Amino acid sequence: MVARVVVIGAGVYGAAVSASLVRRGAGVTVVDSGPPGGGTSGATFSWVNSCGKQPRAYHDLNVAGMRAHRETGGDWFHDGGNLEWADDTGIEWLRHKVAGLVEYGYPARWLDKADALRLEPDIDPAVLPDGEIAYFPGEGWVEPTRMIAHLLSGIEVIRDAVVGVAVRGGRVSSVRLASGQDIAVDAVVNCAGARAADVAKLAGLRLPMRNKPGVLAYTSPVAVSIARVIHAPQVHLRPDGGGRLLLHNEDLDVGQMLAAARAVYPGLRDGAVESVRTGERPIPVDGLPVLGRVLDLPNFHFAVSHSGVTLSAYVGDQVAAEVLGEDRDDVLGPFRFERL
Repeated sequence: MVARVVVIGAGVYGAAVSASLVRRGAGVTVVDSGPPGGGTSGATFSWVNSCGKQPRAYHDLNVAGMRAHRETGGDWFHDGGNLEWADDTGIEWLRHKVAGLVEYGYPARWLDKADALRLEPDIDPAVLPDGEIAYFPGEGWVEPTRMIAHLLSGIEVIRDAVVGVAVRGGRVSSVRLASGQDIAVDAVVNCAGARAADVAKLAGLRLPMRNKPGVLAYTSPVAVSIARVIHAPQVHLRPDGGGRLLLHNEDLDVGQMLAAARAVYPGLRDGAVESVRTGERPIPVDGLPVLGRVLDLPNFHFAVSHSGVTLSAYVGDQVAAEVLGEDRDDVLGPFRFERL
């Protein structure tokens, strides 16, 4: 019986795994050196989608994640879809993406300018093409810190750093914290995000990562109606509550993002950037998730990936089931640590 599980990391994955473990009867302690949601999960565009993700197994995993968010029904999840259009340099890629998604049976269709303006009337019509505006109605976005707070309610969270992982007889036996505390464990789940490779190393495992920085800009409250995720050629936008918008483009600085957003939504011209957050996106070296048990260390488990917000509601439950001895190879098999 797995009675005591330490989950390392209090982001979306750590929260989802922990909540599922508790529902299944396990004792759980979450350890994070920062506050819940204070790392990558609190600095993410948090777009829920499987828009062009490959290969097919990864696409299907993300679709399952989208479905889990919708079925869970938490008020931190917002649907409404995603609008995307491209300039001359990107239109062929967008056509290819839409065609591939339609072939997979993923909800995707083309709108003309009038259709798009009915959905988003505050967009400047001049920035929209006359046709070939892609609409993905099944997509949405998440307020990650609200989701994390709900999932971790009632679960022990220790604010400390993991500095050691003791292994005896081919299994993890305890976790040591920077404070000197040793926690005896029946299982450990590495949900440490951008620091997942450091945690793996403590257990004698090498997890190759290619993390990327990400910058998000949050506007002041503005009188702009925006109801969904928007992917314009120069900037990505979504609502963020309280009349604020969230802006993202990894190739632009904050001033350039705001200028690009104002071109799409003229009502933003009276707004300003109120805050900026920088996060480090955890990306395993081949771009795919690392999930589930380790063959040579069977009570050490991973839940590490890009697209963590999309995947967390579904994958967290799958990983938790495997921690407690259930067979989840049909779902987690393509994403094992050993492939690396």
